[in-house]
Amino acid sequence: TVSVPSRAMARRISSQGKVTISVDEYSSNPTQAFTHYNINQSRFQPPHVHMVEPLPYDAPKSVDHTRFVCVSDTHSRTDGIQMPFGDVLLHTGDFTELGLPSEVKKFNDWLGSLPYEYKVVIAGNHELTFDKDFMSELVKQDYYRFPSVSKLRTEDFDDVQSLLTNCVYVQDSEVTIKGFRIYGTPWTPWFNGWGFNLPRGQSLLDKWNQIPEDVDILMTHGPPLGFRDWVPKELQRVGCVELLNTVQKRVRPKLHAYGGIHEGYGIMTDGYTTFINSSTCTVSFQPTNPPIIFDLPNPGNS
Repeated sequence: TVSVPSRAMARRISSQGKVTISVDEYSSNPTQAFTHYNINQSRFQPPHVHMVEPLPYDAPKSVDHTRFVCVSDTHSRTDGIQMPFGDVLLHTGDFTELGLPSEVKKFNDWLGSLPYEYKVVIAGNHELTFDKDFMSELVKQDYYRFPSVSKLRTEDFDDVQSLLTNCVYVQDSEVTIKGFRIYGTPWTPWFNGWGFNLPRGQSLLDKWNQIPEDVDILMTHGPPLGFRDWVPKELQRVGCVELLNTVQKRVRPKLHAYGGIHEGYGIMTDGYTTFINSSTCTVSFQPTNPPIIFDLPNPGNS
């Protein structure tokens, strides 16, 4: 028989010879990285990865499990979303169009109407006002790409996350909920100069290196390479190679939840981590992709 090392043992092994992730040689070209690793390692093919069918909303939940409800990229279009039963809501960013305080308030009101015991939220690239460096640069520019954001006074958005009174907001930080360690981070590879954008490679890896090794759930705004990151119109993979290596080789969460790439909606697994892209909005910004539910055994029972 083949014995699989337990999570704790895997931790011990890695803490003796701590796993460090370095910038991948194909970092700047994710499509090329995907092709290279698929040809040389079959890294994104069965048996290494599998597609997963979403759990039906009426699936019975075991008493020793917690049901997570994953949504992302709702872009101020929450009115018609049918929300399923669950214990903890995970929203992985782009809850607004531009991060305007009025949008944040509307989103917070929607959160307040939901019955979940806990709601955990991160920002995405559309939450411009949540990215202080982005805002200070925007104000300095001669022309305004985002007139409605540029008109805001500093005092309007300085403490914009305090408007989120109906959830736990995490940004490069960790929270423990019902015994689960959850880490959330908003950064994504540079794309048209939106919020929380960083160049691929070391800049993003510096953010991923802050993720602790024994988190149960990782929330990012964008996907790792090869897991629901395909953009058909561009015929490109856009996931982050360093994020993939961080998740698979160092952190190994049970669940990695994200959105960002609307076309990538769906679930995959590598046999250990379940990867969920729960982008609610489609590529044409129609909020028609249903929330995805996922059950995890409660810590101490697994």
